[in-house]
Amino acid sequence: FKQKTAYDISACLVGSEMCIRDSYRTIGINLKSMNGQYSKNNVLGQLAIVLHAHLPYVRKNEKNSLEEDWLFQAILECYIPLLQSIESSKNENPLNTKLTISLSPTLLSLLNNKKIQETFPSWIETRNDFLNELPKEEKNASAFLMNNLNDKYLYWQKCSGNLIEKFRVLNNSGNLDILTCAATHGYLPILRENPETVKGQINTAIRNHENIFGTKPLGIWLPECAYYENLDEMLFNSGIRYAILDGHGILNATPRPRYGVYAPICSKKGVAFFGRDSESTLPVWSAKDGFPGDKVYREFHKDLGWELPISKLQKKGISTKRPLGLKFHKITDDEVPLGEKAFYLENEAKKKVAEHADSYLLARSKQLEKLTLSSSFKPLLVAPFDAELFGHWWYEGPFFIENILKNSSKYSIKLTNLKEFLIQKPNLQICDPSPSSWGQGGYHNYWINDANAWIVPEITKAGSTFVDLCSRNFNNDLSPRLFKQAARELLLSESSDWSFILRAGTTTELAKERIERHLFRFWKIVEMIKNHSKINLKFLEDIEEEDKVFPDINIDDWRK
Repeated sequence: FKQKTAYDISACLVGSEMCIRDSYRTIGINLKSMNGQYSKNNVLGQLAIVLHAHLPYVRKNEKNSLEEDWLFQAILECYIPLLQSIESSKNENPLNTKLTISLSPTLLSLLNNKKIQETFPSWIETRNDFLNELPKEEKNASAFLMNNLNDKYLYWQKCSGNLIEKFRVLNNSGNLDILTCAATHGYLPILRENPETVKGQINTAIRNHENIFGTKPLGIWLPECAYYENLDEMLFNSGIRYAILDGHGILNATPRPRYGVYAPICSKKGVAFFGRDSESTLPVWSAKDGFPGDKVYREFHKDLGWELPISKLQKKGISTKRPLGLKFHKITDDEVPLGEKAFYLENEAKKKVAEHADSYLLARSKQLEKLTLSSSFKPLLVAPFDAELFGHWWYEGPFFIENILKNSSKYSIKLTNLKEFLIQKPNLQICDPSPSSWGQGGYHNYWINDANAWIVPEITKAGSTFVDLCSRNFNNDLSPRLFKQAARELLLSESSDWSFILRAGTTTELAKERIERHLFRFWKIVEMIKNHSKINLKFLEDIEEEDKVFPDINIDDWRK
């Protein structure tokens, strides 16, 4: 089903008798809710906002690299502001401060890296220097940005750069439900030819999550929400009990779900699947009509890094022109060229984002009221987004989230997270989900097309070779190290981010270089494993240092 029709189809299904003979299963998670009870009688239904926080493994032993900028801009504009918004709401309204967030294993590995943590302060200092050197008018206009840099850096200092601990505290309090993701965000449907490579992605992620948070994850964000037949069996066997799909993954399930996307389903293997509600996401996602396009919001594309002379950038060790994360103009109007954009006014934007949050909540309350056909059915709206939308792409996004968290109860909306919903042990209809993704077209064409299809046979061949190697015995003293690093390089080559970039046509050379780099390293190690007399120890040590990810990787995951 196309996105536009998903809501209409779901609404028609609610309360229908078409599934009267369907089977149901009570599914629950044996955990106690930590924040008390919330009266169901006072609410129209529930809203679960799900954020997917992810960056590819972009660590590079090079200061001021583009990859370093990706991470630090996400920390500055998205992760710290979101943590501040959640913590602020928790202080005011702990009972209704509920979010689900997936933290991908590669992102966690980057946030957990001590060298990266040590580099962030100098990155902030460089940006402060650029702002201080601006002419008076621009310096005054960017004062809010200087304040923001200092505020976020102060937050960073207070937690000693340990953002993971901040997430852990909110998870333990029940305000957050932290999900895992596939290890390197591999697009699982194109890995299925070698099932062990899918298992390697999932089990490595679970082990990484447990190593960092101390508990095994029960929920997973499938990369690109991509599902294929019988994936639920592998998820269940790995300890995963719930995941999110795009709406048509639920609507096209067999049999057709009685409540559409407004209640999760349970697969025959015992995994619950929540479906995206397009009406709850379009006000934010829509490039044409969504909130982020309002003229008072910050203009994403006008960045100081494009406008400074290359000589000034090079003095700070930045070799090429690129975005610095220093933006202090507003959208103004779609028809206005970048060079004529007006200066950003922070108070004006904060007022507008509060209005947009109220508008969003009012629309959800009306939607829930329309869907609540009887007292026995309380609909659940699931609104999944990329976390980086909030703060990086849409600068005001974290304020939007904060307003939603603080004000939802005024609109008779109970906020929940996916774990909390399942703790209530609801009766879920047993259905087999449909193969799907949340990519353009709803299936797999964004990751298999003329721009990136060449990757599939390359990673399939590498995966098949590695599965075969793992099923044989090698007695060399260096074999465990070689196998583990080969597994890391294989995982890194499978990242869906590079395929996405190639299709989108953005930093294509970087994406191609990343894939080829990891595959080259993989095959080099395979050669060493097969010919142990030709081991290049210096090469191994160098890539172990640069691709320092998943220390607890287990080769058994790739054995047949």
